[in-house]
Amino acid sequence: MFEVATDWRRAKPAPQAIGLIGIALLGLLFCGLETAAGAAPNWTLDPSASVLTYQSVKKNTIVETNKIRNITGTLSSAGDAKISFDLNSVDTGVDLRNVRMRFLFFETFNYPTAEVTAKVNPAAFADLASKRRVKTTLPFRLNLHGVDKELEASVVVTMISDTQVSVASEAPVAVRVEDFGLLPNVEKLQQAANVTNIVPTASVSFDFVFAVDGSKPAAIQTVAAGAVGPVTTDAAKANFSDEECLNRFAVLSRTGAIYFRPASARLDARSRPLLTEVEGVVGKCPTLKVEVSGYTDSDGSPEANKLLSERRAQAVADALIVDGVPRNQISAAGYGEERPVAANDTPKNKALNRRIEFSTSKLAN
Repeated sequence: MFEVATDWRRAKPAPQAIGLIGIALLGLLFCGLETAAGAAPNWTLDPSASVLTYQSVKKNTIVETNKIRNITGTLSSAGDAKISFDLNSVDTGVDLRNVRMRFLFFETFNYPTAEVTAKVNPAAFADLASKRRVKTTLPFRLNLHGVDKELEASVVVTMISDTQVSVASEAPVAVRVEDFGLLPNVEKLQQAANVTNIVPTASVSFDFVFAVDGSKPAAIQTVAAGAVGPVTTDAAKANFSDEECLNRFAVLSRTGAIYFRPASARLDARSRPLLTEVEGVVGKCPTLKVEVSGYTDSDGSPEANKLLSERRAQAVADALIVDGVPRNQISAAGYGEERPVAANDTPKNKALNRRIEFSTSKLAN
């Protein structure tokens, strides 16, 4: 049996806000590509040769380095640069931490991608063909977690060949999570991992290789196989292993992204993205049965709270079944004010106790 409610603070810490800035930088880098090749009208990012890493700090001193693996980008002949980052491809090296970053920090069920856009001024790279390497400061716009912010970065643009250009960060770039409304999500990570002092700033480094459309990028010999490039995300997997299933239900239970009207069991429309994510996970865990568990704070009588929690859990189960989840894979139970995850002494803590969780068991043969 997988316990979500009683063991919610035991998991390992996850890195934090991160590829955001790297993301931004990418966009800028793009700029250099176009002028770099001079006559080339359009450029496309080579994901197998490009690297974006980020460092986060926990407990004030422990540094973790991770990646965002799936990156796409283009630079048009008109100088319009656009780079997209698949936040579901966050790679920390540990599945549970990947899922925490996706669902708790980036909230990919609402914001699956981050995007950098920039308008490139070819004049800034007019002499790249002769110098082969140019340093510059590039402005760009980063869209992350539904927030747009104007930023700039110092980059080094290098011509690898007549058809390839590298755009790399001259130094790690710091990005503040509060600029993108992500501070509450850092707190979610800390609670899930049972750690304190995750520094709310990440340092991002990158090296992006762009190729002229129609050319075949040469292999980057200095990069170890498997170190960079696209990875298979959940969407491409037929089924999850039992461990992967448990990791996902554990983290989905901590998102706090299922909403009800006050004192009601009526689901709010804002719950739809998270419910869709749950449906996808259930569909890839065919050997598991999922219990939808409802909880309340301690306001009101224990009897009323238990009834409300039961109704809310059933509403979630019904919504999943209506959308195609097999009935034999779903059950509902309400526990009222039992098993609080925080003291019922402040509005914030009471909100933590009003929750829906997902626990699993093996389906009977």
